[in-house]
Amino acid sequence: MSGDTCLTTTLCPAAGPKPKTCSFKVGSLGNKYVRLNVGGSLYYTTVQVLTRHDTMLKAMFSGRMEVLTDKEGWILIDRCGKHFGTILNYLRDDTIALPKHRQEIKELMAEAKYYLIQGLVDMCQAALQDKKDLYEPVCNIPIITSPKEEERLIESSMKPVVKLLYNRSNNKYSYTSNSDDNLLKNIELFDKLSLRFNGRVLFMKDVIGDEICCWSFYGQGRKLAEVCCTSIVYATEKKQTKVEFPEARIYEETLNVLLYETPRVPDNSLLEATSRSRSQASHSEDDDGFELRDRVRRIHVKRYSTYDDRQLGH
Repeated sequence: MSGDTCLTTTLCPAAGPKPKTCSFKVGSLGNKYVRLNVGGSLYYTTVQVLTRHDTMLKAMFSGRMEVLTDKEGWILIDRCGKHFGTILNYLRDDTIALPKHRQEIKELMAEAKYYLIQGLVDMCQAALQDKKDLYEPVCNIPIITSPKEEERLIESSMKPVVKLLYNRSNNKYSYTSNSDDNLLKNIELFDKLSLRFNGRVLFMKDVIGDEICCWSFYGQGRKLAEVCCTSIVYATEKKQTKVEFPEARIYEETLNVLLYETPRVPDNSLLEATSRSRSQASHSEDDDGFELRDRVRRIHVKRYSTYDDRQLGH
């Protein structure tokens, strides 16, 4: 048998004589294996490994300290044995692969401090500092690159989805004077909502769609509502594209999708609560539920107007 062997057995206290003390001499045992019982976990290793570094283990197994043994000869160490195998590996190789999670690194560092293994303590402290300095973004916003990717994200998401499509270059007309400002306001509102509701809603950006500025809202894998923010203005000389900022409507639809933070099962009550035409239903309950599931509220601001909002002098 080579290396340390951990038997994941917890030893129960047995009736009999009390543990006895003994001392070890390096010359007498050399590379012979000794048996360790660390908090109920059993390990095999050599005295040479245990005495390589100037630690508490070296003091225990070089004769400077007395150690306890049970009636079967297992040396008793009253500590948790979870990380003792990692301790032994460090004593052998002077290096180890640290655990990935902060909590486990903290546990290992506590054991290293107990056994007075300063090199391992320093490794753990450096790893904890690196993890502390590692920047983790508050929220991640996927950018849609293809219709298939969008469909896959919506289907796999267990949260409601809000998507903003903006594509300023997708326009054959000139923009009205306020359109650029309103387009920026839509983008700023999207950023604010994504920071506020990122734990409850999946926010996505689409820069390849056909519309110029359009919000889409999804719940339980299907589209619930759509707010299109563009309209055509018939000016005296030529047509122009106008981008609007229906802030109140966007807020309302975002709050509506929060009602769909539920498992993906048909819930006619939620669908009916967010439907504007529920009072006009005249069919049976089954037919009504089917229609509500298939209905998408499309709030288009595309209205044709002869109003020119350009300022004088433009």
